[in-house]
Amino acid sequence: MLKFKKKNSGSQAPGRNLIAAINPKSPISEQYRTIRTNIQFSMVDKELKTLACTSATMSEGKSTTITNLAVTIARQGQKVLLVDADLRKPTIHKIMEVKNQHGLTNLLTKKKNSKEAILPAPKVKNLYILPSGPIPPNPAELLGSKAMEDLILKLSEKYDFILFDTPPVLAVTDAQVLGSFCDGVVLVLKSHTVDRKDLIKTKELLDKTNINLIGAIFNGVEPKEVDDYYYYGID
Repeated sequence: MLKFKKKNSGSQAPGRNLIAAINPKSPISEQYRTIRTNIQFSMVDKELKTLACTSATMSEGKSTTITNLAVTIARQGQKVLLVDADLRKPTIHKIMEVKNQHGLTNLLTKKKNSKEAILPAPKVKNLYILPSGPIPPNPAELLGSKAMEDLILKLSEKYDFILFDTPPVLAVTDAQVLGSFCDGVVLVLKSHTVDRKDLIKTKELLDKTNINLIGAIFNGVEPKEVDDYYYYGID
C-alpha cells in the first residue's frame, strides 16, 4: 500500500479550501499533483477509474483532500466527476460553492436524471459535481444497492475519472459498502491526531470487505517534518 504525506494547508473557510484552483502554483497544489500522479500509477495491471476517499474518524480533511485532488486531475485534461457520497453530512457542495437541491439520492431513487443532478464546477474546466442531494433515511442501503452499482457503471462511460467522498469508516459502514464498487480507496488521516487503535480498526474493517486500499494520505504534516511530500510502501 502507498502512504502519502502532505503539509499542513491550514484552516480555511468553505470555498477557500480549493487551493488547487485558487493558487495552482503553490507548494500545496504541487503536493496534490504528486498525489494524483502516485494514485494514477498505483495500479499497473488495471485502469483506476473510480476512487473512494474516506477517513478513520471525523475532521481529518478527507473532503478537502478529495476535492483538491479532483481539481488537479481535471486540470490534467481528464473529464472528472466528483460525487458527494456522504449522505449523512455532505460537504462537497459547500467547498465547491454549488447548490445541493438535487444530487446522488435523486439519481438513486430515479426522481431526477443526471442532466438535472450533475453540475459543472465553477471556474474549473473538465470538473463536474454530483452533490449528495436530500439526506435519506437509509444511506448505507442506498450506497450498497444495485442502483448504485449500475449508476457507477453508467457514469464510468461518460467520465474519465470518478471520485467519491464517503463518511468515516469508524462512524458508519457507508465507505465499506461503496468502496467495494470502486477500483480503489484512499484513507485520509490527520497527522498527530488519529489514534493508532482507530487506524488499526479502520484497516481491519476495510480488509473485511475486500476493498482495494491503495494508500493513506497524512494530512496536516508540518513543514519542518517533511521538506516535500512523498510516498513509500507499507504493509
